[in-house]
Amino acid sequence: MVDDSPVRYQSDEEDSGRWSAFPFRAGDIVISTRSKSGTTWMQMICALLVFRSPELPVPLIELSPWLDWLGAPQDEVFARLAAQQHRRVIKTHTPLDGLPLDPRATFILVGRHPLDMAVSLYHQGNNLDRARISQLTGRPSSGDHATPRPPLHEWLVGWIDHDASPREEMDSLPGVLWHLSDAWSRRLEPNIVLVHYDDLCADLDGSMRNIATRLGIIVPDEAWPELVDAASFEQMRARAEALAPDAGHVMKDRTRFFRRGSSGAGREVLSAAELAHYEARTKAMVPDDLWTWLHRAPPWSAGPDE
Repeated sequence: MVDDSPVRYQSDEEDSGRWSAFPFRAGDIVISTRSKSGTTWMQMICALLVFRSPELPVPLIELSPWLDWLGAPQDEVFARLAAQQHRRVIKTHTPLDGLPLDPRATFILVGRHPLDMAVSLYHQGNNLDRARISQLTGRPSSGDHATPRPPLHEWLVGWIDHDASPREEMDSLPGVLWHLSDAWSRRLEPNIVLVHYDDLCADLDGSMRNIATRLGIIVPDEAWPELVDAASFEQMRARAEALAPDAGHVMKDRTRFFRRGSSGAGREVLSAAELAHYEARTKAMVPDDLWTWLHRAPPWSAGPDE
């Protein structure tokens, strides 16, 4: 007998097991991405489409909570979502095979070049208060947060070669590629929407209109310019205090969350030989058509890092 129950993904800070008890409603929007791949950007886009206004009723982090984060009690997160009368937008970093894929919900995934995601992840790591995270998630502080991190180049080369279980280290290269491979295999299902980060960068207006169509949301023509502007990198960075996903005040500086927001950073760090090694390693891990889709040439426009 085949076990088709969701895979459970657990780390020191996350537990996808929370989803097993979550009561879905018709119209729910679940944003499933890897860290630093456009999560907050897509949350903002969906919130703007739901409310059809650049002014949200509450801060984005309250409007669209991270359901599986252990830093917030499950009952508190569920209660907040249960009280919402509008169409709900919910954040997760869990791959689709770890979620109950309720047909009443739409699941949106954002794919980003893994090297760009990794560089953003590195810089985000420098901006986190690890002791505060340990306190919120109820685990003892190891003191590792006091150990100096290696330089970016050294860290990135190690990240490329690190072999890890996707279930245990979801932000590892195998974890990132598994998340995307699973989404790629489901991309033709009617309630699965797969978006490339670089498409958002190159044509935010067109991408937002496509997402609205998939969600069945009709936006008045006159409202589009304001909504697209509110989702731009410049506007989101200007509103970092309200938009950065800083539950529990774990960031040292919210304004640093929206750091660069463009593609190509990972390729700037590595030598030609190192890039060739990365290419060979990743091509052995995903289907050819996914690899080609994911590793397209980057546009010059910018978008929020997460």
